[in-house]
Amino acid sequence: MQTVQSLPPSVYADTAVDALGTPVFDTDARTSVAIVGAGFAGLSAALHLAEMGVDVTVLEANEPGWGASGRNGGQVNPGLKFNPDQLITMFGDDLGRRMIARAYGGPDFTFDLIRRLGIDCDARQNGTLRAATHEQALDAIRETARQCAARGMPTSLLDASDIRAAAGTSHYSGALFDPRGGDLHPLNYARGLATAALAAGVKIHGASRVLSVKRKDGGWRLKTAKATLTADKLLLAVNAYADDLWPGLKQSLVPVYSAIVASEPLPDDLAARILPQRPVLYESSHITVYYRLDRQNRLLMGGRGPQRSLNGNKAAVSYLMRHAERLWPEIKGIGWSHAWNGQLAVTPDHLPHVHEPSPDTLIYLGCNGRGVALATTMGQQLANRLVHGKSAQLDLPVSAIKPMRFHALWPVGVHAAMLWGRFRDAAGL
Repeated sequence: MQTVQSLPPSVYADTAVDALGTPVFDTDARTSVAIVGAGFAGLSAALHLAEMGVDVTVLEANEPGWGASGRNGGQVNPGLKFNPDQLITMFGDDLGRRMIARAYGGPDFTFDLIRRLGIDCDARQNGTLRAATHEQALDAIRETARQCAARGMPTSLLDASDIRAAAGTSHYSGALFDPRGGDLHPLNYARGLATAALAAGVKIHGASRVLSVKRKDGGWRLKTAKATLTADKLLLAVNAYADDLWPGLKQSLVPVYSAIVASEPLPDDLAARILPQRPVLYESSHITVYYRLDRQNRLLMGGRGPQRSLNGNKAAVSYLMRHAERLWPEIKGIGWSHAWNGQLAVTPDHLPHVHEPSPDTLIYLGCNGRGVALATTMGQQLANRLVHGKSAQLDLPVSAIKPMRFHALWPVGVHAAMLWGRFRDAAGL
């Protein structure tokens, strides 16, 4: 019997709009496009397909937004891991430029979509700060700022004084500010996308884990515990929760746990001194810490933590609370109400992966922690590709699935890398 997992306790789960009615898939059916996974990518693709008049059915193992889409830091950030010049070198002038435009334009696409659909998810486009914790990181930020400025992007380089005013702490030596970034309530956003998709005619079934995907009469047959869905075309958008549905897919990425702690709402005078203009911030360091204040003045601090489910154990990520106290000593003694985590998909090349194993099949995963904007905007592109085939360009490279060597050892590798990164950050290396 299928086990359906509830959302873990979090600020988002406690403050979200009511969950949608997404009935179990229990009657055999046929659809033009079947989508596996109701996260941002799957829901965005489903919505855009339906708006093109395509019959779409989404099968989700738990509920829309259950995975990283409903648990992440709520940061809507532009860009990819690599600088623009590196992308041009890696992928050539045409694809490289399109990758840059798609990734850096992702937040505008996302906020425009939220406005168009009228999704109430506390969306704010107040910018993203990438802050340097040591000199090597500052050099890297300066180079990114130079490349962005050369392409006419609306970014600015902040010195130590500027970032002190912007973040309310003297911890950083500089930062890159991109006004296109921002934040939102991710679970409400996921549920809002699902609501819009349903209104457009998409059929969404929760608690309907797909157990197998097989070829059938030139299309696809998807089996769940209770029924079979036959589809002409297929999109797998399962990200870190790839399981064994497609050969080699699970072994092509590392599912890394990222954790968040949330404070009680801060007093107004204290909240006014932390990120006063309400951008989001992520640190440029060996182990990334990211944070923001939500609309209720809760401080949400995120970063790598134990590579297992937290189950609300705040002590397991106490380092995030200690880091907050280093940044702003005046918050010592505040209450921390929630701690949660979930898995995100990290790929060996730190780039999102699009696979197209056949003309009627797409696979998308591996946002590497930048999924809010990237998955949303790629959902539209995946929809176009499914409808128009290869005449519809994708602004990411299409690659073959490449299982990682020694994939079974990934928990040890992640833990070791995290400890080494923390040591280097502490030592200023």
